[in-house]
Amino acid sequence: MPAQIEVYSKDYCPYCDKAKLLLTQLGAAFQEIDITHDPEGYEKIQARNPGARTVPQIFINNQPIGGCDALYAMHEEGKLVPLLAG
Repeated sequence: MPAQIEVYSKDYCPYCDKAKLLLTQLGAAFQEIDITHDPEGYEKIQARNPGARTVPQIFINNQPIGGCDALYAMHEEGKLVPLLAG
């Protein structure tokens, strides 16, 4: 069963675009939650990951992954693809 992936993003964020690009290149389906015009967006993120301060914030199977750099680090360490496979 494929992983459930959620990406909280803003429409003008280059790091959001870079994270979504990697997931797309890996063939991973994800739900994007655009908080560009959502004043409570950060509250939603922090309820799920209290340390989060920026976008993107990525959750895989309801676990906080972090932002773009964390996602790429997981991929470089060989940990992302197995996680995406479920």
